[in-house]
Amino acid sequence: MTLPTPFRIDVPDAVLERIRARVAGYVWHEMPDDGGWAYGANLDYMKELCAYWLEEFDWRAQEERLNRFSHFTATVQGIDIHYIREPGSGPAPLPLIISHGWPGSVSEFVEIIEPLAHPERFGGTEADAFDVIAPSLPGFGFSGRPARPMGPRAMANVFAELMTGVLGIDSYIAQGGDWGGAISSWLGYEHAPACRAIHINILTMRDARGPQGAEEAAWAARFEKEQELENGYRTQQATRPQTLSYAMMDSPVGVAAWLVEKFNSWSDTEGDDIESVYTKDELLTNIMIYLVTGTFNTASWIYYGRREEGGRVLSPEGRRVEVPTACALFPKELLAWPPRSYVERIYNVTHWTEFPRGGHFAAMEQPEFLIEDIRAFARTVR
Repeated sequence: MTLPTPFRIDVPDAVLERIRARVAGYVWHEMPDDGGWAYGANLDYMKELCAYWLEEFDWRAQEERLNRFSHFTATVQGIDIHYIREPGSGPAPLPLIISHGWPGSVSEFVEIIEPLAHPERFGGTEADAFDVIAPSLPGFGFSGRPARPMGPRAMANVFAELMTGVLGIDSYIAQGGDWGGAISSWLGYEHAPACRAIHINILTMRDARGPQGAEEAAWAARFEKEQELENGYRTQQATRPQTLSYAMMDSPVGVAAWLVEKFNSWSDTEGDDIESVYTKDELLTNIMIYLVTGTFNTASWIYYGRREEGGRVLSPEGRRVEVPTACALFPKELLAWPPRSYVERIYNVTHWTEFPRGGHFAAMEQPEFLIEDIRAFARTVR
């Protein structure tokens, strides 16, 4: 474990030039005539996105946007962990660790960090301020890689040590979606009382006892059906990530397609108009973080790591997360939420919010909804 070291994103020109050359030299192929997005990343949209990438996208502007926050690295359990820290306003901001997932990065949080840390700048009050810590997951982005695949439970151990050991924070709350929801769950389960509460906008964990009653059984059957067309990438990354890596590490366009497909299908878009939710700059900034750091391969390892850790079941004995838990339900979430009765067997649910719109990437899709819900929940545990 080491003390925090200031960090600044500054990608060498040679790296940017190599990526640009690979995009420019990509040889396009075919798509079925009735394709749309049904077969995967849409060919016409990928051509449009890549043209913008070459002609208009400005990575240096996005670097500057990210670098307006304070970045640090610290070695935890032998891994160099990158994180953003934005100290909150007022005399007693509540420490909050927010964790991203796959195929995301810390760029997901650009629109929520400042309002969470400084609510008074956005019409709120200092009493709601957070000391925001937003790490890059091990193997993702600007963090170092583990020696072998690491799942969310092990990552929670790393983040717990970051918070208490490196940063000296003995009481905090955790928030996350996607893998961040699993990491936050493990923080609440295994690292209380330092982790005093969690806020999740996804349910990744499962009750070992299975669904109970007709309503839960109907949800479980519907869930399995809905996941049939989403399981391909998940199975590949959980079983043979190294095989996938050889193509992806060689092709920026391949990485872009692999990630963009998820941002389209997992989000609350208007039809298949991905830009009804995201700008090209937002999509490409996230893609570029994978590319400039060369972490597509090691980021995919988390799926393998979870499988080795035992999968989605939190406790074979039926224990639950006992710290206060907030659940933020967005209607287009990839992993459809079960009835509350099921969730309450896994978590001590004290806050439950159902939103009218939004999907998997809540911090990007509906930042105002997410910010206000985190604030409202935190008022009950401060």
